[in-house]
Amino acid sequence: MTMHRRPVGRARLLAAIAAVVVAVGCLLPWWSVGCEGCVPTIGGNAFDGFGILVFVAALATIAFVTLPYAAERPIGVDRWPAYAILAAIGWVGFGLRILELVGLRAFIFDQPTDVFTRGPGLWLTGIGLVMLARATYEVFREPPRY
Repeated sequence: MTMHRRPVGRARLLAAIAAVVVAVGCLLPWWSVGCEGCVPTIGGNAFDGFGILVFVAALATIAFVTLPYAAERPIGVDRWPAYAILAAIGWVGFGLRILELVGLRAFIFDQPTDVFTRGPGLWLTGIGLVMLARATYEVFREPPRY
């Protein structure tokens, strides 16, 4: 029996990198309230509220990228609509979590640099979702694989 493996391709490689960026961003803090030396300082990450949808979308993207290489025959789910649905789920979870944080008044910053230092995970997750949207577009533009 011979095994013929297809190359991953640029679009799916970008999707996998985006999923890793989103997953790392989900682990980092998304918000914090309080000052650096003050007690108590409270904060949270993606695992509070709707942010979990973003993490699930990242894990599912990694699964979709690797699934065709686990089977001997091509898998029908490895097409652009699947990646578009995952990107949409990620963006919806991201947007709903931001709306929750606005309701909690978690975006109150004492200094202009607080925008970047109090929520690095939120920024990194947003960048990863943009990358995932771009990867979805590239999967859409490529010719059918089978």
